[in-house]
Amino acid sequence: MTDTTNTAALTDAAGVTDVTAITDTAGAADHGARGGFGKVGIWTFAFEGQPAGRVREVAAEIEELGYGAIWYGEAFGRDAVGQAWLLLSATRRIRVASGIANIGFRDPIATATATRTLGEAFPGRYLLGLGGHRVDDAVHEVDGYPVRSLGKAVATMRAYLDAMDAVPAHGPVPDPAPPRVLAALGPKMLRLAAERSAGAHPYFVPVEHTVEARRIMGPDAFLGVEQAVVLDTDPARAREVATAHVAMYLAAAAHQEANVRRLGFGDEDIVGGPSRRLVDAIVAHGDAESIRRRVREHLDAGADHVCVQVLTADPDPTAFPDREWRELAPALVP
Repeated sequence: MTDTTNTAALTDAAGVTDVTAITDTAGAADHGARGGFGKVGIWTFAFEGQPAGRVREVAAEIEELGYGAIWYGEAFGRDAVGQAWLLLSATRRIRVASGIANIGFRDPIATATATRTLGEAFPGRYLLGLGGHRVDDAVHEVDGYPVRSLGKAVATMRAYLDAMDAVPAHGPVPDPAPPRVLAALGPKMLRLAAERSAGAHPYFVPVEHTVEARRIMGPDAFLGVEQAVVLDTDPARAREVATAHVAMYLAAAAHQEANVRRLGFGDEDIVGGPSRRLVDAIVAHGDAESIRRRVREHLDAGADHVCVQVLTADPDPTAFPDREWRELAPALVP
């Protein structure tokens, strides 16, 4: 059964100004910029390593530039709940989405109650993205800190959602509830996303995956796709940055490799370093118009929203690509 409550929260967020983002082209598929998300948002990990004051300043500027949403990752910097509160309190209209909150970092009761609190404090502006499930028995570590495996991805996520939904409410409950989406790549997780949440947030995917995700989830589920980009007109320099990004994920995330193999990429694209074909499929690079075209391709393929992750040659992963965000805004938002 489709989670209609969550979908409704995406499609009818009172008081949120809709941002149409990229201008529609004749005949282009348009599943709607739902609930004020707009068609284009920003995705970044950089907030994790920045002081709160700087996070507030940058979030306010992203809103003023006209982007429809701010998506942020969660690793071992600032936790997803605290990050959401900072971003929401520093802005007035823009949607804020965890992309994703790691289910291995907090119990379902903590996630459920925090989501209710954020939804009640900032009506219609918060989206909970869930992910971080592991599908192997290996012990993962970050700087020597063990990260436990959570078992089979779909079964683990289904159980987590069941536990969240069973948490009693002893405080204010927002109506509608903040929507939730799942980090979904494979067919089973995409089907679960359509059945038990508002939709999916695929990460590290080519346009071909967007086509397949829309087919599997149907026309009504929300599809918010991450797209990595390098704003640089020097092809060699841009591909160097893009290749490092793709190589890192292929080495560190077995599920990402499995997904690109499922889409037709083989050993010749993966073993010994990513091929140019794979790099160009995952990362859009070039001038602002080239990046606009890739975003448009995702939208035409069935995405409701594309969140752009700007990659740069800066060795500091917490550095904000604010120059690139400013330069891209005229091409990506009205």
